[in-house]
Amino acid sequence: MKKVSVLGAGLVGKAIAIDLYKQFDVTSFDINSNALEFISKNFGIKTGVADLSTKEEVIKTIKDADIVVCAVPGFMGFETLRTIIETGKNVVDISFFPEDAFELDTLAKEKNVIAITDCGVAPGMGNIICGYHYKTMKVNNYKCFVGGLPVEREWPFDYKAVFSPIDVIEEYTRPARYIQNNELIVREALSDTEHLYFDGVGTLEAFNSDGLRSLMKTMQIPNMIEKTLRFPGTVEYMKVLRASGFFDKEEVDVKGMKVRPIDLTAKILFPKWELKPGQEEFTVMKVIIEGTENDKAVKYTYDLFDKFDKETNTSSMARTTGYTCTAAVNLVSEGKYTYMGISPAEFVGYEKENFDYMVNYLKNRNVIYKVTKE
Repeated sequence: MKKVSVLGAGLVGKAIAIDLYKQFDVTSFDINSNALEFISKNFGIKTGVADLSTKEEVIKTIKDADIVVCAVPGFMGFETLRTIIETGKNVVDISFFPEDAFELDTLAKEKNVIAITDCGVAPGMGNIICGYHYKTMKVNNYKCFVGGLPVEREWPFDYKAVFSPIDVIEEYTRPARYIQNNELIVREALSDTEHLYFDGVGTLEAFNSDGLRSLMKTMQIPNMIEKTLRFPGTVEYMKVLRASGFFDKEEVDVKGMKVRPIDLTAKILFPKWELKPGQEEFTVMKVIIEGTENDKAVKYTYDLFDKFDKETNTSSMARTTGYTCTAAVNLVSEGKYTYMGISPAEFVGYEKENFDYMVNYLKNRNVIYKVTKE
């Protein structure tokens, strides 16, 4: 049985470890012993307390692994991935770090490493869908709308975070890039608000966020954009917090102590955003692909609506993100995906067999993408 080291035991990392445990010898690592105790006590998965912010600890955690999953917070992701590649281990990464993963491409090729990055829901499955159609038709427009939200809305935020609060705040601060008429456009996050109606959910607010990532390099598509979905009203109050300096990264002096406002804000918000046991949430995503296929205009729409799994007590965002990642781990383990170097998720979608594998793997876990063609 192949060995997998899962780095990070947050809500998504936990779901990844539990799913992989069915086919692999899994060990989960995190600095949070409470998170590890839950995995160990309830599922019998091996665990290890480790400070994954240090290179030495990362090397220790992966030395016996055949495949590594990198599920650490984004600010740690790039250097963690570099260390994994340096050790010659194949890896699937969902840390969604801000740096350009292709900076590690030469290293990955030298080490003969398969490194699949951004392999979550979006970025992730949205990229895989885009990559698949990019090889089967001429794509002129790619749009992705995605968000994870609580079923029960609570004032003032109407939101629950299922991953690192710092990474959530990045969606509200990192400049958003998109492609319009073959030109790169850079706008501030939270810009160009629009409202969309979703069956079973109602009207949601969509705003620019920096979710295209590698697609801007790998896809020669004239128009591409990704927007984050939240309940209406979110954009206004997040703009107020941002403009007031609560998300600033430069240290300020507070009674003789140097503090980054964003760290304090994340510390304050986490208890308010934390998904409590039993609280339900859902993930909604719409991917629209437009272009020509067999000389005819065509439009493909992929709709995902996934809810908290009461039976396994697994959040929807953990399912939709985590199971995309575990599908890729299985794909690599079975020798179905063998590209050496950095592979953004869209590369996985290039081959129909791999695309079908990913879709069916998710379907078997009741994560279902409904497809319509016009």
